[in-house]
Amino acid sequence: MTEEGDLIVRREGAAGVIRLNRPKALNAMTLEMSEGIDVALDRFETDPDVAVIVLEGAGERGLCAGGDIRGLYESSREGGDLGARFWRQEYIMNARIAKYPKPYVAFMDGLVMGGGVGLSGHSSHRVATDRTRLAMPEVGLGFFPDVGGTWLLSRSPGEIGTYFGLTGQNMNGPDAIHAKFADAVVPAAKWPELREALTKVRSGVTATEVSKLINGFATGDAAGPVAAKQAMIDALFGFDRMEDIIAALKRDGSEFAQATLKTLGEKSPRGMVVTLKLLRLARTASSLEECLVREYRAALEVFRSDDFREGVRAAVIDKDRNPTWSPPRVEDVTPDMLAPYLAEIGADELKFN
Repeated sequence: MTEEGDLIVRREGAAGVIRLNRPKALNAMTLEMSEGIDVALDRFETDPDVAVIVLEGAGERGLCAGGDIRGLYESSREGGDLGARFWRQEYIMNARIAKYPKPYVAFMDGLVMGGGVGLSGHSSHRVATDRTRLAMPEVGLGFFPDVGGTWLLSRSPGEIGTYFGLTGQNMNGPDAIHAKFADAVVPAAKWPELREALTKVRSGVTATEVSKLINGFATGDAAGPVAAKQAMIDALFGFDRMEDIIAALKRDGSEFAQATLKTLGEKSPRGMVVTLKLLRLARTASSLEECLVREYRAALEVFRSDDFREGVRAAVIDKDRNPTWSPPRVEDVTPDMLAPYLAEIGADELKFN
């Protein structure tokens, strides 16, 4: 199998290892890497010698900081179709990971953002560490939490998911467990030992047995600093309109509320409105696939939008951190602006095998 390049795929004992290998780019995922992961999953699924999948990132900075934003930005500017092709491939793969028939262990060390959450958050065994910084920061790019992020966030306790989805704030390992994005915290220093143990599991090992193995290395931590603010977050974010959330934060006036208002003030107003709507729709969704179909519709509209290009320009291209959003205020985002993000797209709808 592949031994070099942006994706390293190989079998180590009983483990089918998938390693994202762009450490200088924080292992940001390209379309070709996504396609390569699919091929690897095909091979490992039918290989009787592979009992467990191990997903990891090269280097020490993180598993994956998201998708290839620069490539998407250039394609959007040129009126290209990379967004449609990239997200279709990625979202179908996200759904596949959620239903993969063999234990799939994601090592969520360091930065785990955007597309990195899609690769790990739907897996059967999600291992955070003492260095995990997990986030869905897409609203700061004029986008929304995708890759099934609306499904995951809407299933976090109370309004924790609404908070993380709108602010893009980081979760540490214990908070990732509290928010239902991870299953165990294993110190990064213990990962080599756990990884070695995974390569030695028996053929046909069950998900329960893999969980027991992982828990033998885990700290047991299950709630971090944000979990301690659960009651406050539930009160401030328990609304279906962004205007009401902002008003509640202003009324509260606490240090936390003021800091949160400042953070929201940096995000795309249109992105926040779209995100909140998708999160509320996701609460009544019957499946991850239903959310991914809705996300794909919205993503294609984002790809055509000035806000996406402006958000990427300010954060990644020019790095001036000073985007000019359109419209500039939440109250200026009209129902007519929101409607295209939710509209059915006929023959181009996302479909699953």
